[in-house]
Amino acid sequence: MNKLLEQFETWFNAELGLQQVAPIIMDIVILAFLLVLAVIANYLAKKFVLKLVEHFASKSRTNWDDVLVKRKFFRRLSHFAPALVIYLMSSVFFENDTAILVTRRIAEIYMLFVAVLTIDAFLSSVVDVYHSYDVSRELPVRIFAQVAKILIYAVLGIVILSTVIGKSPAFFIGGLGAMAAVLMLIFKDPILGLAAGIQLSANKMVRVGDWIEMPKFGADGDVIDISLTTVKVQNWDKTIITIPTFALVSEGVKNWRGMSESGGRRIKRSIYIDMTSVKFCSEEMVRKFRKIQYLSDYILDKNKELLDYNTQKNIDDSVLVNGRRMTNLGTFRAYLVSYLKDHPKINKNLTFLVRQLDPGPSGLPIEIYVFSSDQVWANYESIQADIFDHILAVIPEFELRVFQNPTGADFQNLAH
Repeated sequence: MNKLLEQFETWFNAELGLQQVAPIIMDIVILAFLLVLAVIANYLAKKFVLKLVEHFASKSRTNWDDVLVKRKFFRRLSHFAPALVIYLMSSVFFENDTAILVTRRIAEIYMLFVAVLTIDAFLSSVVDVYHSYDVSRELPVRIFAQVAKILIYAVLGIVILSTVIGKSPAFFIGGLGAMAAVLMLIFKDPILGLAAGIQLSANKMVRVGDWIEMPKFGADGDVIDISLTTVKVQNWDKTIITIPTFALVSEGVKNWRGMSESGGRRIKRSIYIDMTSVKFCSEEMVRKFRKIQYLSDYILDKNKELLDYNTQKNIDDSVLVNGRRMTNLGTFRAYLVSYLKDHPKINKNLTFLVRQLDPGPSGLPIEIYVFSSDQVWANYESIQADIFDHILAVIPEFELRVFQNPTGADFQNLAH
């Protein structure tokens, strides 16, 4: 090949008489020839080697090689082939040391870019494989991968500058100290994001898959991604909200993970009783309540307890206010306790309360404070609605009234 180039150069000088520009023309011809070789090497690497690697990756039982193919790790790796051809063959064909130096430096810079892009693809593949395991919910590794990418690109820039100028990388690293303030300003969000990410992972504050609420940012849904600078939340209406990572540390955030891990979802709602409907139970009411399945045992035990007390105290029961008596409201609360304890969708291992709250202008609140065993939103709402449908329907059986502000229908009835 060298003899062919020498003959071409001799003919170029003798026949055309362009001895002065002949070296430049020859360098251009050699460079064009090297580029042709690089194109051929690139074609062979992608047509045969890359296809073969991707074929074996698709046939293997492991998942990580498929992820590498998806992230184009092997495709980016194949770009080394043309650069290596130019780098290695430049000293073979070029006789000019300057041409060899320039060609090799260009090839080196290109290979540095390819190396960084390949490492980038590899880190992305590691993140994807990591996210295929349940442990990925514990630690947002994407943050650390992004920090690593930033550092790699920064190092690449320094190395390329040092390669082009011909100075040691230490020369540029020493100048970074003077630019620290500028760098802090430019990379403020990534730095804050890194600090927030470390706090989030160390304290297990927020993880992918958590249901969080941040009204300030309009977020109410599942965390689907945590990166260096942003956290993505998919709201229940399927909209995507992007929140600065640092905001999860500096702002107030409600995390529903505790509810998810507890095995129950809280039902906390009150029924407002008209206080004028509260009264002592008559004998007729007690006989009726004794026939109610959820109250039969309670009525027997309560009757015995009250009778023993009143007898012991020599109570004159001809006056209602003397001694202890059952009330329709107290019996109603006992019914609710028994009914909810028998409900198949209520978690009996968590807080279980049926209680009175402070009375107010809207009546006397009877609060149900229990946990459903089903945490799925739609199922939870259905369970809660069924419970309160039943409660509203049985209240008249206890001769109680639900408090409700007067409506148009009430005024119409008065008119008639």
